[in-house]
Amino acid sequence: MQKENLLGYTLDRMENLMASLGERPYKGRQIFKWLYRVRQYDFSLMTDLTKNLRHKLEEEYTFEGLKAEHVEESQDGTRKILFCLDDGHPIETVLIPDENGRKTVCISVQSGCSLACRFCATGTMGLLRDLTVGEIVGQLIYLRERYGDNAFTNVVMMGMGEPLLNFENTIEAVKIITDEIGLGHSARKTTISTVGISPKIKELADLGLKTRLAVSLNAATQEKRVKIMPVAETFNLDELMEAVKYYTEKTGTRVTFEYILFKDFNDSMADVKALSQLVQGIPCKINLLAYNPVKGLEFERPSDEQVDGFARQLYPRASAVMVRKSRGTDIDAACGQLAGRYPERRRAENACS
Repeated sequence: MQKENLLGYTLDRMENLMASLGERPYKGRQIFKWLYRVRQYDFSLMTDLTKNLRHKLEEEYTFEGLKAEHVEESQDGTRKILFCLDDGHPIETVLIPDENGRKTVCISVQSGCSLACRFCATGTMGLLRDLTVGEIVGQLIYLRERYGDNAFTNVVMMGMGEPLLNFENTIEAVKIITDEIGLGHSARKTTISTVGISPKIKELADLGLKTRLAVSLNAATQEKRVKIMPVAETFNLDELMEAVKYYTEKTGTRVTFEYILFKDFNDSMADVKALSQLVQGIPCKINLLAYNPVKGLEFERPSDEQVDGFARQLYPRASAVMVRKSRGTDIDAACGQLAGRYPERRRAENACS
């Protein structure tokens, strides 16, 4: 009989499992803590459980994490981990250290992506499938197993896929990540990123999570945004901004707008004015990032001077503006470059296929 993998079980689900086995639900809490907080995967060593329960767990259950197919390190210290999932689909996770001591991990929520943003390598893959709760959380467990308890300080769901299109699994994963007896990671240092699935932004606001929200904006007019992000045809810019306002009012927190600059497309003074007007009255921070080129795609990267100039023009008009420097570009680990490919080939098809 194949054992059931408990990776991805939330606290509620673990307690319900114990109840179904005729055990007191609090046993589920003990097991949850052993697996996620202590990282003890040998049921026989869970000393506060009865021998009978430990034996039953050993017979019928397991806790199997993700296994890395390849780990690649950039000149700037960024690491990219390629995982091949049980069905052969690829995902990538990126660990990004900075000069201030932060270690940000960018995790995936889908293998591939259905949204086909014109500038993104992941979009060229199409959507292979949603990740399970365990596969989302498993990326973080792998990092702690390999690099220790302090492997990361910040978690951002900005890897492959759109978190709000894998909504239920993303939220269940967040519960495990931020539970004090789960991974115990601060919700305030956990960010859910979206290209702008407006109804789900409102639904997220209503859940009352303490996580942060980042919105990939990339253009300040509907006309330009729809040219680079087909999702804007379904969820137009006005609808998106209304949802963001709802989120900030409901949660009492500010949102981060991610704005990728493309040479001669969205980097003019007119774009500065449109962007500053668009975010007026919304508590927010704007992150500016130069486009990271993807082979075969049409866009060009502006110079660092052009990016800094855009920031200088924007800052008096917007209260918080930050220029993010690209990390891991030499290993295709930077924003928009993830495509699940072996480094020695950089081939069009996925590495795990």
